[in-house]
Amino acid sequence: MGKPLVIVESPAKARTIEKFLGAGYQVAASVGHIRDLPETAADIPKEFKDKKWARTAVDVENNFAPLYVLTERGREQVKTLKKMLSDADALYLATDEDREGEAIAWHLFEVLKPKVPVKRLVFHEITDRAIKEALASPRALNLDLVRAQETRRIIDRLYGYNVSPVLWKKIKPRLSAGRVQSVAVRLIVDRERSRMRFVPGAWWDLNATFDAQAGRWAAQLVELNDKRVASGRDFEATTGALKPGADLVLLNAETAASLRERLLQGAAKVHKVQRKPFTERPYPPFTTSTLQQEANRKFKWPARRTMSVAQRLYETGWITYMRTDSLHLSEQAISAARGLIKSQFGPDYVPNQPRMYKTSAKGAQEAHEAIRPAGDVFRSITSCRAELGDEEARLYELIWKRTMACQMEDARGERVTVDTLTTTAAGERALFRANGRTFSFAGYRRVYVEDLDEGAFDLSDSDTLLPPLKEGDAAKAVEVGASSHETSPPARLTDASLVKELESLGIGRPSTYASIIETILSRGYVFKKGTSLVPTWTAFAVTQLMETHFQELVDYTFTATMEDGLDSIALGQETPLRYLSSFYHGHDANKPNSGLTEQIRAAEAAADPRVVCSIPLGTVDGVPVVARVGRFGPYIELEDKTRSLPDELPPDEMTAAAAAAFVRSAPAGPTKLGDDPATGLAVMLFNGRFGPYVQLGETSDDDKPKRQSLPKELTPAECTLQDAIALLALPRNLGKSASDDDILVFNGRFGPFVRAGKEVRNIPPGVSLLTISREQALELLSAPASRARGAAAASNLAELGESPEGRRVVVKKGRFGAYVTDGVVNATLKRGVTVEELSLADALILLNERRDAPPSTKSRGRGAPRRGAPKAAAAPKATAKKAVAKKAVAKKAVAAEASEEAPKPTKKAVAKKATPKKATTKKAPSAAAKAAEAAPEAKPTKKTAAKAAAKAAEAPSEAKPAEKATAKKASGAKKPPKKATAKKAAPKKAAPEAAPAVAEAPAAPAKPKTVTRKASPKAPAEA
Repeated sequence: MGKPLVIVESPAKARTIEKFLGAGYQVAASVGHIRDLPETAADIPKEFKDKKWARTAVDVENNFAPLYVLTERGREQVKTLKKMLSDADALYLATDEDREGEAIAWHLFEVLKPKVPVKRLVFHEITDRAIKEALASPRALNLDLVRAQETRRIIDRLYGYNVSPVLWKKIKPRLSAGRVQSVAVRLIVDRERSRMRFVPGAWWDLNATFDAQAGRWAAQLVELNDKRVASGRDFEATTGALKPGADLVLLNAETAASLRERLLQGAAKVHKVQRKPFTERPYPPFTTSTLQQEANRKFKWPARRTMSVAQRLYETGWITYMRTDSLHLSEQAISAARGLIKSQFGPDYVPNQPRMYKTSAKGAQEAHEAIRPAGDVFRSITSCRAELGDEEARLYELIWKRTMACQMEDARGERVTVDTLTTTAAGERALFRANGRTFSFAGYRRVYVEDLDEGAFDLSDSDTLLPPLKEGDAAKAVEVGASSHETSPPARLTDASLVKELESLGIGRPSTYASIIETILSRGYVFKKGTSLVPTWTAFAVTQLMETHFQELVDYTFTATMEDGLDSIALGQETPLRYLSSFYHGHDANKPNSGLTEQIRAAEAAADPRVVCSIPLGTVDGVPVVARVGRFGPYIELEDKTRSLPDELPPDEMTAAAAAAFVRSAPAGPTKLGDDPATGLAVMLFNGRFGPYVQLGETSDDDKPKRQSLPKELTPAECTLQDAIALLALPRNLGKSASDDDILVFNGRFGPFVRAGKEVRNIPPGVSLLTISREQALELLSAPASRARGAAAASNLAELGESPEGRRVVVKKGRFGAYVTDGVVNATLKRGVTVEELSLADALILLNERRDAPPSTKSRGRGAPRRGAPKAAAAPKATAKKAVAKKAVAKKAVAAEASEEAPKPTKKAVAKKATPKKATTKKAPSAAAKAAEAAPEAKPTKKTAAKAAAKAAEAPSEAKPAEKATAKKASGAKKPPKKATAKKAAPKKAAPEAAPAVAEAPAAPAKPKTVTRKASPKAPAEA
């Protein structure tokens, strides 16, 4: 009798669960999704490439049936899992309990096709008790959750793959749109627009220090002659003037200084003292979004980093499931928290009744308990500091404290307000106010206090002790100070405030916020300035197009309604087909053109690229100043003059006046340095988009003139005719090397270097390529390559520590930006991630992802072997051509985001990637093939061939080596290369069942593909 097989998503989770289950179970990881919609055109099976819906992989005319293929990593995992399942007597699908986890479990069941009983395990914490309870009460797959996840996936694919090409045509290539992504960008752009419209308002106020018998205190002027003194809230944000209708006193520098002198000579007394008790309740336990917000406030962590650390804590059994919008705590958790509070702080800090928090979120996809320390007994902060890494310990401590605080007594205290009236000799009445707050019982504040968002101010949050004053007490103003103030623009959104905004609007789900923020950063719509999210000019252009021509798709209410629809599907209250049909085709009588297809047709016809790519900044002397987004980047246009904008210039800093000055300060056209004595051609100095350069002669269509960039040490102002001629004469020949090779000096794209034969060395800073001597070059060439690069080599930006293998992990500055390395593997930092916020744990994840990544499609072509891999037999010429075609298409493909889809190559590009049939046609044609040739109108002809192949072998994809050899011998053809053989394997089609139909792509021993087309998810009968 075999052991039951338990499958989870991640290896870390598998290792933790294995400790609790012991030797009686097999535990394995699927490593995420094993099956998904095709990511690139190369992933689409041959039999579907000619379908008009192949590009999106969603058959909209057949009930929106998706086309699933095994992922590249999934193919290897499926082999391993099938082997383990063959020895198992039961299968437990123990993926996460949200929609995504349920979908992973369903895909595993569909692909593995188990012959043993299948059971679904769910637990919100990885503890011994939770796992044993789950084993004792397994459940069936929840197909409503699966359908909700699949519907979301299809919506995102149809949205991204159909809207993004409109952005390509109207703005520039390689842009993308997404259901939540585009709305998030709009929120950030709207905030920047409000900053650009903002006009500051200025005012002055007075602060005084009073002295009485009871003591001293500070107060602020609030009224003058019974009229309120103006403050920041009284100004219009778009004009900088006071709001209309306000009966206020506005102080300026002159009136404030004059009033100050009169008040110093006046008499003062305590006018009123107010004392009010208050009670402050603790915050509820963490949900996904509030954890992301608080970690951003306290640690300055981006949402992605918070979720990565929380994932590790969950998988190692320290906290409960971290993707949740529930505020509920189990009875065991409440009991554990109350026991700790009583033992550590005393019985006074334990409320009479446990605190219960009501969840406001409607979503049914998340776990049913808030984020808290795992187990019936919470591990202490001391133990976490000893057993965990720095990041994990900090986040666990934050979760521990919040969980403790939410079950503690209220904080109690008293607020005191003291009004002091000062009367001048002229009879002016100035009222000063002081606010204080004292706590008589700290309550939950002994453990935890929440931070405020950037730009939010709560002056009452700071404790101020006031002396025991009584009304009528005589006082004296011993010091009066005048200070100026200016209103501030609305604060930019940060990771925390964007998450808060999205959640308050009901857009997206907490589990997707981290990936959404990472997507808009990596796509170049947003960049970070400190912790603030700043939109690029491209984001403005995309938002303008979406608002004008896809208004409903970026409407905040509509997007939130879509989330409600997905929740209804998860609850079984809505059908996916009706939901998808309404979104794609539109069936609202009140909105005849509300479907996605109609909106796209209208946008393609009506959108004017010049209009959507123009962002008016205002006028200067009656002349409009416009920022435009071109195919090569943003630029400012003023009359007939233009100038390129820096990529990461905050838009609110480019006012109309600043933009006009920026354009007018641009260097004039090319400067003529003189004539070249050898050719008589003019030597010109240009200031190009990528820096200054010199050119010999004029530009013409027939001949490209010789050009050279100026080296870093040579500025345009210092460049002489002799310097330019020397640069244009490059490469310099310094003589012969020891091996009799010419020593040449080049001005390369990434800096100057010397070369002698095959030896190449960078010229270090401080040494000019125009003056370097033969002796200096020989010294560089004689040194080892790593030393010879010297300062030109990547410099260390940060040292993060050691990897588990004992290698030093450092962040270096390379030619293409910062990257992390352990001396063996290099991994580029993702866009939006700064060196300062990168931790050792994040670096190890990047390195592991890079180490496990498939061969790059850009550098070697899809399916090419890695460096160091055994060399395969030489492929025929047709295969080489195919590899070139694949590489060309791969360069055009746009990478898809997990939750927000960008489109893939067009149908034309897909057709180019069809597998050549040259190797197959060399074989002796079978009867099935002859029949197919005789009836070419029967499409596709491979079905006939598949039937013949099925008769010849019961399971062609699992044919034994001897059977394969016999088949090859019978063909009479020479043994083709290994790659060609893989292409000739007969396609197989699974027998139709009551479950969704399964069609498999041509079998390839190296990378078998499983393709599934289905109408709707069906649950396993065994479950």
